[in-house]
Amino acid sequence: MTVTLITGANKGIGLETAKQLLELGHVVYVGARDVGRGRSAAAAIGARFVHLDVTDDASVNDALATIGAAEGRLDVLVNNAGILPAGDIDGPSALRAFDTNAVGIVRVTEAALPLLRRSANPTVVNVSSSAGSFWAVTNPDRPEFHLPITLYAASKAAATMLTVQYAKAHPGITFNALEPGTTATDMTAGLGIGRPPEVSARTVVGLATRGADGPTGTLQDEHGVMPW
Repeated sequence: MTVTLITGANKGIGLETAKQLLELGHVVYVGARDVGRGRSAAAAIGARFVHLDVTDDASVNDALATIGAAEGRLDVLVNNAGILPAGDIDGPSALRAFDTNAVGIVRVTEAALPLLRRSANPTVVNVSSSAGSFWAVTNPDRPEFHLPITLYAASKAAATMLTVQYAKAHPGITFNALEPGTTATDMTAGLGIGRPPEVSARTVVGLATRGADGPTGTLQDEHGVMPW
């Protein structure tokens, strides 16, 4: 059985990814910072819940220790948790955006590495964004060019760079970043745009289930590797 942890998985793309991986036979841990919502979401789909707040070191370490004690390894890590900052651009807002969208990846990945090394095919998928692609945001023909989401874009650029650096540092583990597609979630509710989360989740699942001979250190969308 493939053991999978998904952060921020009590709703949206994370929850839909959990559903689809369960259907493929994975043992799925739904990581969520809200205990009530996380337990309810996991119970509703037949997954396992683990309390995990990506901005809190103790919470992250406890979550991975729980999985390690129960499973002995981790095969797939999906760093999905993220926020879209709203309001003024200032220091506190920037710290919050980077703490969740970029530093959170570092916290969870570092805590997970010992368990990933015990897997026969360790895989990490970081849900990033083409809004963090220099190529996309400087191209007037791309929708990202027109998006006024400074802190989100910058933190997702960091998430993609972390993916590349982790792939270089750990060649035995597959690391890829993902642009899941514009999706109707709580984050985009104010924009009134996006496709159903289950559609975008298919791309996450595709990367999460790819064999060890697949690419690593890339940013991809549903069509393949993206420039960034």
